[in-house]
Amino acid sequence: MTSQGKLIRKLAFACIGMFGFAFALVPLYDVFCDITGLNGKPSLEQANVSGTIDESRIVDVGFITHIQNQAPFKVSADKAIISVQPGAMHKVVFKAKNESDVSRMMQAVPSVSPGLAAKYMHKIECFCFNQQALEAGEEADLALMFYIDTALPLEFEELTLSYTVFDITKSGQMGSSQGASK
Repeated sequence: MTSQGKLIRKLAFACIGMFGFAFALVPLYDVFCDITGLNGKPSLEQANVSGTIDESRIVDVGFITHIQNQAPFKVSADKAIISVQPGAMHKVVFKAKNESDVSRMMQAVPSVSPGLAAKYMHKIECFCFNQQALEAGEEADLALMFYIDTALPLEFEELTLSYTVFDITKSGQMGSSQGASK
């Protein structure tokens, strides 16, 4: 085989290898984040109610919302920050409004900062578990019930729960999903 043929073969293997690596990057990143607790991805599964409360400790929890890609929603917590005892249940109400003149569907995606504390944030009820349908101009109260795990390391005195809100409306979807829920 000529040196030119060997070079082409090496380049082809390099291209296939790079494609395979790029294809595997997202699942590998998710595994890395799950193992290390980085990226602040809290569980999207409903947690069990806490059995114990650490009355000797206070943790401040802040709430932030971001609206993605100029979605026509306004979403904010009734309290920007609360002080909680680990293990104690807390309820925060988020006010949501569809500011458009048509029915819309929104989805909130949570993240916790610092990322290593995400596994200690347990949500019993969260509007992020489901998609939220809002009529044109409709306002809604969306509940979050949560507690901070008593196993939260002592170096974490503040947490921030951030929601990114997406407009997930698809043409034709709203009429059929609203008709089914009425």
